[in-house]
Amino acid sequence: MSTLDQSLELIRRGTEEILIEEDLLWRLKIGKPLRIKAGFDPTAPDLHLGHTVLLNKMRQFQELGHTVMFLIGDFTGMIGDPSGKNETRPPLTREQVAENAKTYRAQVFKVLDPEKTQICFNSEWMDKLSPVDLIKLAATHTVARLLEREDFHKRYTSNQPIAIHELLYPLLQGYDSVAMQADIELGGTDQKFNLLMGRELQKHFGQKPQVVITMPLLLGLDGVKKMSKSLGNYIGIDEKPNDIFGKIMSISDDLMWLYFELISFKPMTDIKRFRLEIAEGLNPRDIKFLLAEEIVERFHDRAMARLARENFIAQFQQGVIPENLPEIRLASGMKIPNAIKAAGLTASTSDAIRMIDQGAVKINGERLSDADYVLQAGEVIVQVGKRRFAKIIVI
Repeated sequence: MSTLDQSLELIRRGTEEILIEEDLLWRLKIGKPLRIKAGFDPTAPDLHLGHTVLLNKMRQFQELGHTVMFLIGDFTGMIGDPSGKNETRPPLTREQVAENAKTYRAQVFKVLDPEKTQICFNSEWMDKLSPVDLIKLAATHTVARLLEREDFHKRYTSNQPIAIHELLYPLLQGYDSVAMQADIELGGTDQKFNLLMGRELQKHFGQKPQVVITMPLLLGLDGVKKMSKSLGNYIGIDEKPNDIFGKIMSISDDLMWLYFELISFKPMTDIKRFRLEIAEGLNPRDIKFLLAEEIVERFHDRAMARLARENFIAQFQQGVIPENLPEIRLASGMKIPNAIKAAGLTASTSDAIRMIDQGAVKINGERLSDADYVLQAGEVIVQVGKRRFAKIIVI
């Protein structure tokens, strides 16, 4: 396999689409380091594993010798990316965005090589745009074109409000590519419209349009919705080693393969071998151990990863209840699904009922099958799944 073929194989790993691959091939053949852009709006203070899907791809480009530009959207973050949203988002203040951006800068180098990374802020060029410049930028596209975007179209047809500043967001993200002279832009599948907008604006400003690479959205711990802090189904990269390890071990065996493809650095040949070993009878848990150790080691170190594995085995495979359990005081007479939600063990009472129906809830070590169970005065240890515990003091 040629060096070019090897580069393409690495770039294609885990991608959803490459638009246009012929353009990518042409750029790679030139042999000149490419400018790789990926933007992150600092609308939340912490990065989670879902963010690392793009960061991992950026790291791969660094290994191939290209220039990575980690764009912090401190200007566009005050608008808030409307992608996938069914209602207008409340804007953040510049102070809130700046504080979150500090956290991003501290966390991003847990994946990226600091010597090969440019940290950019789009306020550098956005603050310089005059009202006339913004009007000229807005004039490059019609409202009808913007309403073709799926989330805008849904909101428009269902009479949900769309603020004018939200319509500007794709144009501003696209203009980032012009200002940064990007060769390639990376983004999630929900960003496709915005990424293609960058191509169109680069053409308008006389630049060769960037190659767009979309990546799948990493599903959260529930295996249903994309990883999100607001949904509580996330793994933060700054979490404690035991928490990261335990959360990885809690994902389903099927979901494990998506995590391997998108957030693991293990070669695909190894992952194919893992599948074969499981098909031949190996316990999937043993392969999941490898994934959990790898992720903990990346964000902490090897020793902490080994210790997290030992702690997990001691805690969950030998039935040890963790120390320093979170405590919550609740009134007697409350039904157990409401109590589970109040203790933060599930995102909703319906999730709690589902976990009870699946036999995944224990009260003081005894499996619970009755969702109508009512709390009585005293103390109980509630366990949901393999790793979520809480001490409920019933008064």
